[in-house]
Amino acid sequence: MSDGDDLIAALIPVAEALRRLGVRHYVGGSVASTFHGAMRSTMDVDLVCDLGPSDVAAFVESFGEEFYVSPAAVRDAVQRKSCFNLIHMPTSYKVDVFVSRGRPFDLLAMERATPQPLGMGGATMIPIATAEDSIVAKLEWFRLTNETSERQWDDVSKLVALHGERLDVRHMQQMAVSIGVGDLLEKLIAGR
Repeated sequence: MSDGDDLIAALIPVAEALRRLGVRHYVGGSVASTFHGAMRSTMDVDLVCDLGPSDVAAFVESFGEEFYVSPAAVRDAVQRKSCFNLIHMPTSYKVDVFVSRGRPFDLLAMERATPQPLGMGGATMIPIATAEDSIVAKLEWFRLTNETSERQWDDVSKLVALHGERLDVRHMQQMAVSIGVGDLLEKLIAGR
């Protein structure tokens, strides 16, 4: 199996479990930025979702021996609106699941994510964050790492270079300001 096949093998069962439960979700992080052209390798996939307390038991029960999942970590992340991970044992890929914090940016990113075909012959449709929302989210991660993550900055720089005039800059500015990274976006845009 290739890295891409391994990633799909880890991602699809998690996305399908969320879909069965009626839980909105989308792929973000480096997988989304790679989808939009800013290529780089990764051993994990970020999935943002609206998992609630009433969904935890059924979500955890969705996974057999192919996944390592900690029920306590899932419950804690749902309660704190943070993240937990699942490990796909056959591939060692990690699925980092981020529980939406419900901020305006989080809600809009969920609405704007567009379903894309993945898997064998594109058999599974999985929502992927837009390029704009990927940029804003990565700027937030850049800030959270004390502005030291070269990988995050490199990803957003590539996305801006690739998408240029097609980007909805107004949307990005509004969302960046709303989560406290407006200055980083301005720096990024000025550097193109």
